[in-house]
Amino acid sequence: MGIKERRERQKEVLREEILDAARELFAKEGYESVSMRKVAEKIEYSPTTIYLYFKDKSDLLYSVCEETFEKLLHSFEEIAKHSNDPVECLEEGLRNYIRFGLTHPNHYKVAFMNRAEDLSLEDISKFISPDSTGTKAYSFLRDIVAECVRQKKFKEIDPELVAQSLWASCHGIVALLIIKCHFPWVDKEKLIDHTIKALFASLKT
Repeated sequence: MGIKERRERQKEVLREEILDAARELFAKEGYESVSMRKVAEKIEYSPTTIYLYFKDKSDLLYSVCEETFEKLLHSFEEIAKHSNDPVECLEEGLRNYIRFGLTHPNHYKVAFMNRAEDLSLEDISKFISPDSTGTKAYSFLRDIVAECVRQKKFKEIDPELVAQSLWASCHGIVALLIIKCHFPWVDKEKLIDHTIKALFASLKT
């Protein structure tokens, strides 16, 4: 490996260290309470170093979230590659979404449980932009729902409405299991399975 390649790898490693530290702090203390200095202190670098990689705190948050959305989108695409049945693909995608959130609670809390009032209108517009990975991941879900309707496997119903309802239901499960971890929940897999089956039963023709 040459000097240039080694430097690029070192830069990428440090960037990941910054993202990991920011994600942990955002999840634990909340976006508004975390400063760039605090992120720098966690990885024992100067704040100046952080600014070499990220313009400001909102840019850092956006990058943390984009990394999470990319992982989700990639998993959705992999599921779609191995299934020709849109209903099967949608069901596995929803289960995967829930599993991801429960396996990576810090990723999930930062990407899906940040308070909108802590963000500027400019920040919010970046997250809902058609070019953002989060929007692409949601569009993937909506398009699969639309295909279920097109193939008459679901009732004639607005795919946007269905996609948002499914997402909201799955988010509720993940958020509650993360936040209310001491509640005497039934077996998690049974809870997830029952919820998804109930949702699909109301949609199928």
